[in-house]
Amino acid sequence: MATQLPDLPPVARLSPRVIRILGGNPSKYTLQGTNTYLIGTGRERLLIDTGHGLPAWKESVKKVLDDEKAEVSKVILTHWHPDHVGGVTDLKALQPHVEVLKHRPGEGWDGKATGFDDGAEISVEGATLKATYTPGHAIDHMVFRLAEEDALFTGDNVLGHGTAVFEDLAAYMASLKTMSTLFNGRAYPGHGEVITEGKPKVLEYIEHRRQREIEALEILGRKREDGKQDWASMELVKVIYAQYPEHLHQPAEGSLLHVLRKLEGEGRVRKAGSRWELIDGGRL
Repeated sequence: MATQLPDLPPVARLSPRVIRILGGNPSKYTLQGTNTYLIGTGRERLLIDTGHGLPAWKESVKKVLDDEKAEVSKVILTHWHPDHVGGVTDLKALQPHVEVLKHRPGEGWDGKATGFDDGAEISVEGATLKATYTPGHAIDHMVFRLAEEDALFTGDNVLGHGTAVFEDLAAYMASLKTMSTLFNGRAYPGHGEVITEGKPKVLEYIEHRRQREIEALEILGRKREDGKQDWASMELVKVIYAQYPEHLHQPAEGSLLHVLRKLEGEGRVRKAGSRWELIDGGRL
């Protein structure tokens, strides 16, 4: 994936009120690096996320604030993962009076923050954000609608390239459905390039996950070569991902297990020991 990604500059103005500052932490997990966003048009700005805490990000933030003659009044954390909260200390060194905002302040991160709830509005000159609770990727995950652009900061639920990982597929799917109702403009993701057609991308994510469920149910409805109808997760992987290189099968199994657990919770499949089987009517 990494060699196929487009280059992104360390700093880019994406709209009159949104500047993207990369976290300086590219990897196969973070793509070109964590996206952080400086938002607003006046002296006081909002910042979404703080990267991993690397010197390159701190230097970029300082330069942007100097160039913009601006300061960060509030930083809003989308979720607790280290590549999004790691730069809080560096930001405070640059902006001692910044207020740190986080949904569920004690969840996953031991830094000091002010909590905010689902539906909270946070604004500065030129920008109004409305928070929506969207767990799945992480238990505390939030997205933010930018009213002035009918755009959405999607955090790590929807990325600029590829698909996202998640802790709880049922919660994640519910969050994607919620996100699809929030906006009609751009999506500003936690990693990767801006998504010009944001809502269709969210719907594409939903369809992709739904297709994986359909595939799992279809294969569980088949008999194996030995005539039995219970399947080990890796046996399912070797059918569903037959066109993929074998070294990808193990990570694919982890993703498939999320699908199977979601279907189990819906009463459509059951686990018998280490094997899975379809419950009658499970495909309906």
